Parts: sequence; structure tokens; C-alpha cells
Amino acid sequence: MLSIFALPKPFRGHIGVIQNNAIRSWLALRPPCEIILFGDEDGTAETAARYGIRHIPEVDCNEYGTPLVNSLFNAAQELASHELMCYINADIILMSDFLPSVQQVPNQMFLLVGRRWDIDLNEPIDFNTGTWETNLRNYVQVSGTLHQPTGIDYFVFPRGMYRDIPAFAIARSAWDNWLVYRARILRIPVIDATKAINAVHQNHDYGHHPMGRKGIWRGVEAKYNRELLGGRKHSFNLLDATYILTPDTLKAARSARNIFRRLGILLETYTISIPLAEIVTGLLRLHTFSLSLVSKKPGLGWR
Repeated sequence: MLSIFALPKPFRGHIGVIQNNAIRSWLALRPPCEIILFGDEDGTAETAARYGIRHIPEVDCNEYGTPLVNSLFNAAQELASHELMCYINADIILMSDFLPSVQQVPNQMFLLVGRRWDIDLNEPIDFNTGTWETNLRNYVQVSGTLHQPTGIDYFVFPRGMYRDIPAFAIARSAWDNWLVYRARILRIPVIDATKAINAVHQNHDYGHHPMGRKGIWRGVEAKYNRELLGGRKHSFNLLDATYILTPDTLKAARSARNIFRRLGILLETYTISIPLAEIVTGLLRLHTFSLSLVSKKPGLGWR
């Protein structure tokens, strides 16, 4: 039904624990999904062998040794056994609501994304118990924090949809925004599945980068990614989804922001005057700022 692909970090210490938790949760999905692990970081080959899943060590990298998003997505779409794809960060736990939610989408072309729940988890999950998901849901309800709409950790899309991704460095900002932007430009429905899918992110440090969090978000690779993105007007996120998926229905997303975005896309697509496009961008920024003044902390929304 679905081919899941990921690019894990080295399986060392805490990162190794939470990545094993994530991968084992994907293996627990029913019906079973194809899982492909990319990259040659320490422990990736051994983990793939342990769980009997595919491993592709070769991924093109930039001059800093960071894998490139276009190489990863191109290889995954070429090698996958299924027509439906899911890229996911290797620290995200999925549960039994994931596949039924994906199956609700009737479109042949779509991008399904969603927010995550952030938790602190330092120990392996015992997947041999029949209560691991219930226990995790209870823990998230008490201790979890719903991440901002700017963070996107999984992308479900039909194979072949992404063939022209720029050479973004993975995990260095902006590339996830481009994926949403590209879908919108192509008039492909972008579906926010936050209310239907409870994706769980296990918090971690940034010791895998020499400069830590600062290097991830402000380093030279992050700056280059933002240049490839093409500026703020292409920095789309979950607030730019055109549809909202709930456990019961799929409905159109209606907001002032969406109206501005649609107008901006029309201006960009049909190359109407740059000054007018800048005016629309300014209005969108003003609207986003006004939303931030009145926003409230979201409820837990567990079902």
C-alpha cells in the first residue's frame, strides 16, 4: 500500500534509541508498509538487517557531507514498490490512525502533511505489549506539546510527484516549506491531517552537528537552502493547506491567509507585475502577524 522512506542519523546513544522506537512503530502499521532506510550512517545497515527492511546506502551529498533532498526523493521514487510514498523523519512515531487517515484521501494527486506532538522519551518502547499505543497516547496527552505549523515531519504523496526538487541539504531548513509550496503551485491539494493523525516526535539534542542547533538553523547550509527556496514568499507551511482532514471528513480550508496565498500563486504563475505581488506578500505578512497576536494554545485533540 505505502512505501515509507527515511534517512536516519547515526544509531548512537539517545538518537539510536528514539530512531529504533520510530522504526518499530512503522513496522507495526497494518497493513504492512514497505520501509526503506537510506544512507550509510553508523548502525543503519545493521538496523535494516535486524528488522528485515531495505537499505540503500548511496545518497548524493553536498561538499559538507550532508545528504541532498533531491537525491533522496529521486531514489526513493525510483525504487519504491508502491505508488504511494511517505517521507518521514526518523524520530517520528506513527500509530494506528495513520494508514486509515491516508486511505480517506480520494484524490490521485495530493500532499498530506501534519503537525507533530513533541515529547521527552529516553527509553525503548516495549512493542511486544498490546498496550504500547494506549500508554503512549496517555503520556502524550499529559506531557506532549503540539508543535507549531512551521514544523513538518512527514509527507505522503504519489510516486513521481516530486521530480524537480532543488539540491537542498536535508535537515537544514526551508526544503520542507518548498515541498508544500511546489504542491500549491502545481494546484495539487495540500491536506493538513493534524486532527486525524497523531504523529509523535521524540525530543533530542543536536549533537550530530558540530555547531548544534545554531548550525542546523543558521549555518551556511541553512542559508543556502533559504536561497534555493526563493525567499519568504515561497515559505509555505501547514497554515497554507487547502484541505483539513479529520477522523470523519475531508473539508476545504478557508481562511484569509489562504485567499492571499491563492492570489499570490496566481500572480506568480501568470507573472503579473512584481509591485502588486509585493503588496500581496506584505498583506499576507500583516495577516500572519495579526493571527499571532490572538492565537491560543491548541487543545490536545486526542480521540
